[in-house]
Amino acid sequence: MKNIDITLKVWRQDGPRDRGRFETYEARNISTDMSFLEMLDVVNEELTLKGEAPIAFDHDCREGICGMCGAVVNGRPHGPERGTTLCQLHMRHFRSGDTIAIEPFRAMAFKVIKDLAVDRSPLDNLIAAGGYISVNTGGAQDANALPVPQENANLAMDAAQCIGCGACVAACPNASAMLFVGAKVSHLALLPQGRPEAAQRAINMVKCMDELGFGNCTNETECEVECPKEISITNIARLNREYLKASLLSPFK
Repeated sequence: MKNIDITLKVWRQDGPRDRGRFETYEARNISTDMSFLEMLDVVNEELTLKGEAPIAFDHDCREGICGMCGAVVNGRPHGPERGTTLCQLHMRHFRSGDTIAIEPFRAMAFKVIKDLAVDRSPLDNLIAAGGYISVNTGGAQDANALPVPQENANLAMDAAQCIGCGACVAACPNASAMLFVGAKVSHLALLPQGRPEAAQRAINMVKCMDELGFGNCTNETECEVECPKEISITNIARLNREYLKASLLSPFK
């Protein structure tokens, strides 16, 4: 086990209407076995003992599953490691003497609640707009009664890995949610259970995305690079195809 000393430049903002600023903190004797969030816990304990307000940040499972955690570390959502959420990032990836800048996800649709915590409920609104199956089919059918090509099953499962953390939005220069929406649309469009509502789903989710203030995709590919589950941008292409078909042929436009 090795301990390091680092300097943190942390974005502090009291509320969504308040002016934010960077504040500097010294994190001393930090174990390289700690996760990034555990390091923030240590810093917060010291701030609390000094009578200062701790740094607010989102977290829950701390196992890379829930999608709750997220901040921009040295300009990259979830930090420098690929395929990793912020809670899975460990301090062994930094060196003693490093200066680390930490700020919240930046997007018009993600309002800052406090410090590093942002309101990501717009992603929930996108799901409510169509990211589900509502067709009543009675009792569950036997799995063998719904044959799914292996390739489609694999692609659907790859898209279903999305945890809705919002890193794709934070990484995109347009603050686009196309990778998130593309993953949700692909996941269901590739399976027979999702086909009956595929056209309505694509139309409704894209419309909701525009209304919430998310930008459009211009193929910068930062979203794919920063996604902790490495969701492919081919899902954006599938979303575009589903939306185009629905726009031309469906009654839901």
